[in-house]
Amino acid sequence: MNWLVYHIASGHAFFTGVVLVITAALASTQPSRIVTRTSGIAFLVGIIAIAVSSTAIPYWIYAVALVATAAWVVSRYVVRWKRWATTAVVISWLIATAFEIQYHAMPSLQPTLPHSITVIGDSVTAGMGAIDTADRWPLILARHHDLVVQDISQMGETTGSAIRRVKAYEIESTIVVVEIGGNDLLGSTTSAQFESDLDALLSHLRLPGRQLVMFELPLPPFCIEYGRIQRSLARKHSVSLVPKRVFLSVLSAGDSTIDTIHLTQAGHDRMAACVWSLIRSAFP
Repeated sequence: MNWLVYHIASGHAFFTGVVLVITAALASTQPSRIVTRTSGIAFLVGIIAIAVSSTAIPYWIYAVALVATAAWVVSRYVVRWKRWATTAVVISWLIATAFEIQYHAMPSLQPTLPHSITVIGDSVTAGMGAIDTADRWPLILARHHDLVVQDISQMGETTGSAIRRVKAYEIESTIVVVEIGGNDLLGSTTSAQFESDLDALLSHLRLPGRQLVMFELPLPPFCIEYGRIQRSLARKHSVSLVPKRVFLSVLSAGDSTIDTIHLTQAGHDRMAACVWSLIRSAFP
């Protein structure tokens, strides 16, 4: 995977953009003409990086930061505004960073019994059907870590089809891992339908004593709404969100995928190791 694609889809571009915007604002207070011109370039690149990162912080935080940023731009022509506008830019984007950084921390699970998990996924988990000869990651988990793994995954699964499929199963596991949404994001599912379907799925899965773990979707540029929905519903249903950089780190390894999405055997091995690192604290 191209490093720039990884940088954007992982959300790291947001932090790069914030650093550039703040640097540009601070540099603009210097009298040097060269520094002023350079700060303008840094500002432009920073704003582009923030925009394409599709970082799902609340819209009100974006609004405050953008108003402060607009005031700073105007202050380049209205000198008496420069000091307070620069301060506002720095503070507002630092607040945005503080809010976002929590979604880049790995979740931790509480110890539980029995040693079993349920996996709900699409073709990243289920493979590509009859032509796929890979030993899939749920099977690897079960074999290597003495787990009972209930695998409810299906090639081409969307969030809407997943809720219908899940209702046909009896789920007894106290940990459920959800790897779903990629086909919604890349397909024809509207954000409103995705929100309704994901809400229904998590509502059905949520039970007292059960821990839900969901992989956050790596987002293409300007698809912020899908990320906002995932985060909002994760808070609503007490779901542990796995940072999108974690899933992307599996996909980005050179030999992990057939087509940048579907896993090779090496990819399934890495995904199994990744999921085990997430859930191992639950099985002391």
